[in-house]
Amino acid sequence: FEDHYCPPNCACYGRVVQCSDKGVDKIPYGIPYNTRYLFLMNNKIDLIQLDLLNGYLSLEFLVLNNNKLMDESIEEAFEGVPKMTRLFLDQNKLSSVPIDLPPSLEELRLNYNNISYIAEQALARCKSLKVISLNNNSITDESIIKGAFSSLKKLQIIRLNFNQLTTVPANLTTSLKELYLVGNQITRIPENVFVNSSDLRSLNLNSNQITNEGIIKETFYQMAKLEHLNLGQNLLTSVPQHLPKSLKVLILNQNSITSVKRNTFLELKILEQIDLSSNKISTVAMGTFKGMSGLQHLDISNNQLSQVPRQLPLILQSLFLYNNQIRYIPRDSFCGHQDTESHLILIRLENNYISDRNIDVKALRCLRGPQVVHF
Repeated sequence: FEDHYCPPNCACYGRVVQCSDKGVDKIPYGIPYNTRYLFLMNNKIDLIQLDLLNGYLSLEFLVLNNNKLMDESIEEAFEGVPKMTRLFLDQNKLSSVPIDLPPSLEELRLNYNNISYIAEQALARCKSLKVISLNNNSITDESIIKGAFSSLKKLQIIRLNFNQLTTVPANLTTSLKELYLVGNQITRIPENVFVNSSDLRSLNLNSNQITNEGIIKETFYQMAKLEHLNLGQNLLTSVPQHLPKSLKVLILNQNSITSVKRNTFLELKILEQIDLSSNKISTVAMGTFKGMSGLQHLDISNNQLSQVPRQLPLILQSLFLYNNQIRYIPRDSFCGHQDTESHLILIRLENNYISDRNIDVKALRCLRGPQVVHF
């Protein structure tokens, strides 16, 4: 088709063609062959004719979100598009990961379908794939055939949020950097599940059913590069032990943790952020955070503390303790025995039981500069 032509139902801006929200049931006729970005979301497309896209040698980005495509209606539809790097098929009627995808593909989105099967060879041709999103499908432990991801040596991000997994998938690719498993039914993390994922930097297991018994000593043994771990909204009753020493961010909000012992974070010396909000914490042992020279943000809001934790690190920048039962601020909470200034710039203590007579002036002596304290 002529490079300067634009189909009546579409808007064309250079080599970008916008045919979204038009109510069409098939790809419009006459889309220029030199198109690089093609947007067809929010239509009623239920079939992509065989070889229809083969002439689009420059097409890089194709969006077909919110249509009516099924497995059989896209068979071999994309394999003849040699430069496609991004394909979005969210909100369709797919039940499996498409096969015959172009080897050039770098990002594949299949969110909000009804996918329940990932064949071993489904992605085998996609050697350039870096990101795959399979959120909000019907994927179970049995859905992911062994080897489905292991051959993808450039794959860095896998998103499997809000599916039906009960355990962390095994045999993932060695190149993986980020793994998202939010909102599944995971109860435990198997011992050797990360043995081939030593490059993993971020692991998000928020909103599952993980207990302390589901995390054993060897769980994170191979994960020397993990920096971000989210175990919020699970069934933990204490801070897990044997966490990777490489952690910088630890999220444990909305569990059932009741106390924090002195040596809990002893090995986690480079932690920068800890979120313990919305638990049932009534006690934090004195000096629990004292040796954490990198800790900048600490959130223990919405708990049952009766006093501000003692011997907090001077490097701390923000401290959230609102919605507790705090009546007392010990003299060594914010300020140590030396005259060093604190780095704290934000302290939130709203909705506690602190009165003027419960505040020792010397407890605030190291706070200088632009600090904001909310009582």
